[in-house]
Amino acid sequence: MSCVHPDARLGSDVLVGPFTTIDKNVEIGDGCRIGSNVTILEGARIGRNVTIFPGAVISAIPQDLKFHGEETTAHIGDNCTLRECVTVNRGTASKGRTVVGSNTLLMAYTHVAHDCVIGNNVIVSNATQFAGEVVVDDFAVIGGGSLIHQFCHIGSHVMLQGGALVNKDIPPYIRAAREPISYAGINIVGLKRRRFTAEAINEIEEIYRLLYNSGMNVSEAVAHIEAEVAQNEVRDTILEFVRNSERGIIRGY
Repeated sequence: MSCVHPDARLGSDVLVGPFTTIDKNVEIGDGCRIGSNVTILEGARIGRNVTIFPGAVISAIPQDLKFHGEETTAHIGDNCTLRECVTVNRGTASKGRTVVGSNTLLMAYTHVAHDCVIGNNVIVSNATQFAGEVVVDDFAVIGGGSLIHQFCHIGSHVMLQGGALVNKDIPPYIRAAREPISYAGINIVGLKRRRFTAEAINEIEEIYRLLYNSGMNVSEAVAHIEAEVAQNEVRDTILEFVRNSERGIIRGY
């Protein structure tokens, strides 16, 4: 038998498995499938058609000693799948909420800490651990067993190798591998699957050649790219990411 708080708001056609607990101040959208032994705590905001497998814990209080019971939330977007024993903590006063975007897959034993923002169409492989306030942009693929340091930013369309130790920002469109984590070329396979044109892929490759393999430092390379590469969406996405990086980007080869 499950325990659903009378103040929880469940949409239509929501299936709740046995021995599951759903607390007060929880909202669950239409068509969700909640497995057995799942715990959904105060502040959870779960979209439509989400599947949550047994043992998951959503919206537990942050594992952060600066948290003092403030009212915060954990948001799960539409059409997500959270596999066995996934944990998503709610936010702190810093950001107020933790967010997992739509169409995202969190594989078994993934942990998403307070105030993280995981984008749309992201795949996170088993046992990956995100520390607080990590940002992962859309269409990133995170290899299993990766450890992501707090405040790191992983760009869109990134492919990150399994077992990675990430303590710097990873710019968009690239593969990141090795130890310490470093640039390993652009994510050609992923970009082709997402229908980037050959022209766009070549341009991304040239921008990263200038950024990582030209002998210029990052500031010089950014200035050169801005002056010599025609303005377009991929160029501007890369330059904006690098300029806004607070931890600095990963190193080259």
